[in-house]
Amino acid sequence: MNHRRVSVVSLALAASIPRIVFAQEFLKNVQGGAKTAAEPSGLATGPELPVLIGNLIGAALGLVGVVLLVMLIYAGFLWMTAGGNTETVKKAQQQIKNAIIGLIIIAASYAITSFVLQSFSGPVTGGGAE
Repeated sequence: MNHRRVSVVSLALAASIPRIVFAQEFLKNVQGGAKTAAEPSGLATGPELPVLIGNLIGAALGLVGVVLLVMLIYAGFLWMTAGGNTETVKKAQQQIKNAIIGLIIIAASYAITSFVLQSFSGPVTGGGAE
């Protein structure tokens, strides 16, 4: 009996709170959502999508470039410490060739990425007859 009385009082109290009773009308006045809330702090003005993608690709290419540099340094060290061992020299030469091929791939991917991002972020022209 006591549990039922507490439930009825809690339900009556919850129904009497205006924010809960008129929640639908209250939420109708909220416009803009998270963007409106984030604008005063400056968080709503992030970089545009092509700029963000370009930054991510640039960071990835930079990381691959660092790996390439480490590979070249390791191959050079391997070659210098070969001590006349032809197998080690051939292994180092092959690793240098692979690193140079990787450098060519990185340069080509950067050129393609740069071209594509400039094509998408540039102004759109009609190109039709006037």
